[in-house]
This record gives sequence, C-alpha cells and structure tokens, in this order.
Amino acid sequence: MIKVSDTAKKKIIHLMEDDGFDAARDYVRVGVKSGGCSGLSYDLKFDKEIGENDKVFEDNNIRVAVEKKSFLYLAGTILEFSGGLNGKGFVFNNPNANRTCGCGESFSL
Repeated sequence: MIKVSDTAKKKIIHLMEDDGFDAARDYVRVGVKSGGCSGLSYDLKFDKEIGENDKVFEDNNIRVAVEKKSFLYLAGTILEFSGGLNGKGFVFNNPNANRTCGCGESFSL
C-alpha cells in the first residue's frame, strides 16, 4: 500500500482541480522509471483511467494507481508534501530505498 499524508492530500486535490481532474473520481499515478543520479526515479502524474496491470489503493480519500512492476519498489511508501521556501515539493518516504540522492527524486535498492 502507498499512504498519502494530510499535506500531500491537500496539495494533490488543489493540483488536480487546476488540471481538470476530480480527486473523488480520478487517480494519482505513482511509478518508478530508470534514471536519476541514484538509478531509479519517481514518476507522479494524474490519470482518469486504470490499466489491467495496475494496483489501486485509496488512502486519506486519495485514489492511487501503481503499475504492478513499480509497486515492487514502492510498497510501504508514504507520499508527503514539503512546501514553503525550503520545501522540496512532493517527497517519497520509501522504506525500500537503500540510497537516495540529495534532492530525493531518485533512489536505489
């Protein structure tokens, strides 16, 4: 399962509305792709549909879709949001990551 913090929830709802998505109906798609300074990087976007290879979760009233192959890397992750002057934006607290880069956007196992 992927958890969504209260601060991330507020930001997700705001961004989804700005982009024409509905948080009650649509999904936050979380994934992993090759790249970044640590080998793997996080991918975050909004989606109106789910695929046959997706796992779907709901946490904190946010619907999260994850492709099964990405889920292996993301199980137990908490999606948070860090705002303000020193904020990093969306932050993935991933218990599976052995190493992360300084910006927190990529990781390795």
